[in-house]
Amino acid sequence: MSGSPGGSLSSPAVREVLLVDDDAADAALITDAFEVRQAPVRLHHVVDGGQALAFLRRQPPYADAVRPDLILLDLNMPRVDGRQVLAEVKTDEQLKTIPVVVFTTSADATDIGASYAAHANAYVTKPLDLDDFDGSSLRFTTSTAAPSPCPARRRADMR
Repeated sequence: MSGSPGGSLSSPAVREVLLVDDDAADAALITDAFEVRQAPVRLHHVVDGGQALAFLRRQPPYADAVRPDLILLDLNMPRVDGRQVLAEVKTDEQLKTIPVVVFTTSADATDIGASYAAHANAYVTKPLDLDDFDGSSLRFTTSTAAPSPCPARRRADMR
């Protein structure tokens, strides 16, 4: 962290995070986890991939949406699923630099491989335990939102 010319440390920048998840309980857990940890995050929530793409492209009703520093993306959603959103984001010249963390219940090797093949920055399986959830949901948020020269790794590889 760099300080100002006067020597005082600046406070952490607030990260804009787009949460794309159709499960209201999971969204509430993520919101609570950020609040409990007092993470410097402003969370924006949409419930399907169509809304996510409209938000990212600043299409109505999201014309005033901010560009997120990070996308937390569930894979399994109605209408436009997370796989389609990931493919769209990572092939769009205006959006492809936004880190995307796939945050899903699927631990299927095919989903993991396909997500990385589509250039997901990380893949995190949603834990079933609330205590694990708090740690895993925040561990990557403050570090992933800032560009990193290191390749993304699965959560299991980071232990």
